[in-house]
Amino acid sequence: MPPTRGWDMGSRNRSIRFKIFLLLLLPLLSLSALWGFVLNLTMGDAQSLLRANTLYRTLGVTSTDLGLQLQAERVRSAEALTTRELDEVLGGQRARTDQSVSQFKRAVGEAGSAAEGALSGPLSTLTAGLDRLGSIRADIDGGLSSRLSGLNEYNRILDSIFMLYDHLVSVSDLTIFQQAASLQAMGMAREYIAREHALIIGAMADQQLTGPEAAAFTEYAASRKFLHSRGLAGLDVALRRPYEQVFATEPFLTFATMEGRIIKTGAPPVVADGWNESVDKLTSQLDKLGFASSEVLAARTSEAATATVVKIAIAGGLGLIAVLASIIISVRFGRRLAAELAGLRSAAVELSQRRLPDIVERLRRGEDVDVRKEAKAIKVSGSAEIIDVARAFGSVQRTAVTAAVGQAALRHGVGQVFLNLARRKQGLLHRQLALLDTMQRRTHDPDRLEELFRLDHLTTRMRRHAESLMILSGSAPGRAWRKPVPVIDIVRAAVAEVEDFTRVAVETMPVSAFDGTAAADLTHLVAELVENATIYSPPDTMVQVRGDLVSNGYAIEVEDRGLGLTAGEYAAYNALLAAPPEFDLADSDRLGLFVVARLAERHGVKVLLRRSPFGGTAAIVLVPRTIVAEQSALEAGDDDKAALPSRTRKKALAVVSSGTHAGLPRRVRQSHLAPQLKEAPPEPEQQAERSPEEVRDLFSAFQRGTQRAREEASEEGP
Repeated sequence: MPPTRGWDMGSRNRSIRFKIFLLLLLPLLSLSALWGFVLNLTMGDAQSLLRANTLYRTLGVTSTDLGLQLQAERVRSAEALTTRELDEVLGGQRARTDQSVSQFKRAVGEAGSAAEGALSGPLSTLTAGLDRLGSIRADIDGGLSSRLSGLNEYNRILDSIFMLYDHLVSVSDLTIFQQAASLQAMGMAREYIAREHALIIGAMADQQLTGPEAAAFTEYAASRKFLHSRGLAGLDVALRRPYEQVFATEPFLTFATMEGRIIKTGAPPVVADGWNESVDKLTSQLDKLGFASSEVLAARTSEAATATVVKIAIAGGLGLIAVLASIIISVRFGRRLAAELAGLRSAAVELSQRRLPDIVERLRRGEDVDVRKEAKAIKVSGSAEIIDVARAFGSVQRTAVTAAVGQAALRHGVGQVFLNLARRKQGLLHRQLALLDTMQRRTHDPDRLEELFRLDHLTTRMRRHAESLMILSGSAPGRAWRKPVPVIDIVRAAVAEVEDFTRVAVETMPVSAFDGTAAADLTHLVAELVENATIYSPPDTMVQVRGDLVSNGYAIEVEDRGLGLTAGEYAAYNALLAAPPEFDLADSDRLGLFVVARLAERHGVKVLLRRSPFGGTAAIVLVPRTIVAEQSALEAGDDDKAALPSRTRKKALAVVSSGTHAGLPRRVRQSHLAPQLKEAPPEPEQQAERSPEEVRDLFSAFQRGTQRAREEASEEGP
């Protein structure tokens, strides 16, 4: 079951073009396979007939001549075995036999692949028998063989020839096969006549037949009669009539009479001339008739092969034309359908990947979108179903565009709500800060000043949150300065806007400044990162803030000692910071990151989160060179005075003051190290507690400095 499901899932992922191809390929393959099967059957018949004709022209003709020469040599050898005399007649016959053997072997080579397969065994047997011909002759010449054993050696070779004849008749045409088998029987009967003749020729030399020879003669005669009857029964009228005519002639009748007398008496004829004359005439007639019958059968075989080839050409050609027509029609149909589907797919892809995202992007930028103009109908052609699907896609497109416009309007409305609420809140917070300033100037009580300071710090944080709402709504806060602002002041101001600012350690930074137009946003960005570091790190650890000039601008690093994040979380947050998406109201947990991403995108600042060597998280802010001001511009600003407004600068100075009282931070040695790296703290020294007069003087000085800073800020203006 699992492999089946896996294949099914794999097939579902295939393209429609591929599925159409498979749908058309299967019937075409079936049709082609059926056509090939029928063609193979008919071609097999034709090849069989052509092969039989080739074998007849090569092996058939030469093996027939070889059989005749061996039969003649057998007769001469029978005389030599009786008289023990070798004459020139026997030598000449042996030469003719050797020539016939050479011609047969050349014919085997000419037959080539047609002589392979089923003919390999009979050819090997015949070749081995012909190779023994020299030793058979040597035994005859040396007088080592008896008359019957010598003749039997020749008989074995001739049996191999007739076995080869049996395998040559391997045509698929039943009629031709029957005629060939019948002619084969008539040829074998001719061989038995030759065996009888050879045996009688040898016996006439000494006018006696031995018992084994008489039995062999009787067996030869019986086999001859059986084969003649069998052959005549199988031949058709055209081939049978010539044999019937031969069997009615005087030579055959004389031979048959003398054959019966020899079987009855067991002795050879007294007069050899009558036997020899009748046998010679009969074998001559049979040889001519056998050759003529073979030619007729070969012609029939060739005609049958030609007819079969013609049938194959007609049937195969028509079948091939039908297959090709089916393939062409199927391919054209498949291409047309695939083209229609491809056009529909291209239109749908263009809609989903280009048109709708473009509309959404335009809506995101606040542009007006005409639904009727943008929701154009998808233009496709083809089948009715394709057109219906295109219309359905058009309807989906209109619905999607309408929904996108509605969502954009909703987001714009929500953004306006955020903006109105933030501006109202910001106005109230500015009034609250002004009221706090007035209260601080009128108050000299240290405890009251401490409470006012904390309330001032809380109000500053509330103002930053109000600015965050304005940033998320797409607007920019109103705070800006004409002159460059020192980096250290921006970092200190950012730390001052964090609730747990006492845990933040700002290290020494190279003297530099940022453009005043970006100072407020950079302060807000760093404040969000510092606050995030204090929230997600243990309360007993410090957050380190450091900065340095680099080749591409100015880098500020905020490092905490928390638990850090996983590699996947770092990748996700860095992707959000690099390309901030549309703010999702449901994703309020990452509100600070959205604000940082928007501010970074506005000024081309790069923000990267990575794992700290101490196990926490390090946030790196790379401010581009275009925002970093030259040192000369900073020095020309206002001598050694900072460019931040008085409230922000005084608050920042309070954060990094060396003393501590009423909640103000104190810089502690080794506070920036991890807890496990800290040295054992020394015993704290007992400090003398300040008198109320000293505390009052301290906060009076702080109040006067704050008032002076406000006056300077009012002179600079936003």
